[in-house]
Amino acid sequence: MIKPQKFTPPGKPPAKPPARTPEPSGERLSKHVAHLMHCSRREAEQYIEGGWVSVNGKIVEEPMARVLDQTVVVDPHASLMALTDVTLLLHKPAGFEAMAAPGEAGKRVKPAHQLLLPANHWTQDPSGMRLLKHHFAKLTACVPLEVAATGLVVFTQDWRVLRKLTEDASVMEHELVVEVAGEVPPEVLQRLNAGLTTDGHPLPPVKVSINSTSDTSTRLRVALKGTHPGLMAYLCERVGLQIKSLKRQRVGRVALSNLPEGQWRYLQDGERF
Repeated sequence: MIKPQKFTPPGKPPAKPPARTPEPSGERLSKHVAHLMHCSRREAEQYIEGGWVSVNGKIVEEPMARVLDQTVVVDPHASLMALTDVTLLLHKPAGFEAMAAPGEAGKRVKPAHQLLLPANHWTQDPSGMRLLKHHFAKLTACVPLEVAATGLVVFTQDWRVLRKLTEDASVMEHELVVEVAGEVPPEVLQRLNAGLTTDGHPLPPVKVSINSTSDTSTRLRVALKGTHPGLMAYLCERVGLQIKSLKRQRVGRVALSNLPEGQWRYLQDGERF
């Protein structure tokens, strides 16, 4: 029995079969490293993401990279213990949203997260951490800070740090430096320290002292528990002070220290909030 052929209308060329996507050459780097190290594929991926693997002398951090006849070397000091979650400390400039997600960038929103780039890593970072690509993934902003303010902002991959900064947010002390125009009379300082109320409800208590003075302004050192965005602007307005700048110097026991504005560093092993 003769099978009927597919009919092609006159003038219409026969359909071409879809082009086949060529198979990538070589094998996955993770598979290659697994053979070299006699370990599982997941462990091989961790070695690669940890920056321990070089291809032709260049560090490669992508497990899906393909290798054919290149020279693949695993650092003899490689350790899976180095793949720990990290916490990054940023000196946020004014104008950036501390808590905004990277995808929220627009004309009116500049996420501080977008400053977390290798180029902005402080060259004098005392942590000794090896900068890796995966350190910039899945970072969570932890402590709010006013858009107009500068100072310490925390981003973390570590669930323990996130829990600490979330659960203890109301009792964790923050240190601010608030520059106001002119002099601050003793009675104004006393009013701020005595505590103010609004609609019969007490405002969060603050401890205020004079840090330094000049001919045109006074710098106040402020300690308070919790973040309370907008609180200092409200308090200063209530006592007749005009804020010129606001900077967060410390969150808990972690200080901004000499970290330059716009740059970031790693939280060190011995540092605790």
